[in-house]
Amino acid sequence: MATVASQVILHPYVSQSLKFGSFNVGRDKLYRTVQYFSRFLAWFLVSRGNKVEAARWTALKSHLGIVRKLMRLGKPVEHLQAALRVASSSGEVGEQVTSIGRQLAYFGYLTYDTALWANAAKFIALKPDTADRVTKTSNRFWLAGILFSITHGLLKAGRLAHDAKKLRNSETWGEKDLSDEAQREVRQLALENLRADTRHQFIIDLFDIWIPASNLGLVNVNDGVVGFAGFISSFMGLRAQWLAINNGKKN
Repeated sequence: MATVASQVILHPYVSQSLKFGSFNVGRDKLYRTVQYFSRFLAWFLVSRGNKVEAARWTALKSHLGIVRKLMRLGKPVEHLQAALRVASSSGEVGEQVTSIGRQLAYFGYLTYDTALWANAAKFIALKPDTADRVTKTSNRFWLAGILFSITHGLLKAGRLAHDAKKLRNSETWGEKDLSDEAQREVRQLALENLRADTRHQFIIDLFDIWIPASNLGLVNVNDGVVGFAGFISSFMGLRAQWLAINNGKKN
């Protein structure tokens, strides 16, 4: 019995899960996945007339939302630092501008989000109409950040496709130098990885954009659509973070 227990407790998957959960970003992505799954499931249960069971999942969704706001305290400064680092670096102008815009938008979004957490925790007291304005402003910044990210992804994807084409066209025919060929293969693999990461983030953004757009009333979709879109993007981010931590792969 002790042997079975030790095999379960010391199983590599358990160790990987503990390693994943030891990082704040890993826990946040897990909570986000459960949060939006709860939103989708609550909508599904209400549509089937099961309001009592739906209330449990709605409460879980709301609680996880507040917990995630607390976990993101300090994140606005990280995005501000990232914007400054991009501004001081060299690169394509369009990609730099959209990357800076994305970081500044997320700085604004998370700053207002912090105020909403403080209000929910009763640390500050916002009037209902003030809380509504803060919520709308927060969602506007969130939407702007996603739009900047989508634009950045399109620009970067175009540049990487052009670089990949140039690399293919630079291939020499006839006798080949082994060192040059090895360098070309390394560069080609690096380009393919960058293109895959760019596509991955682009797909996440296309799902995520429905959330603030719905919150602002720009699109008329129900909680089922928003919950499903948020769950898919969250699961994609969760999987990428799992691979980054346990396989040593960078996002």
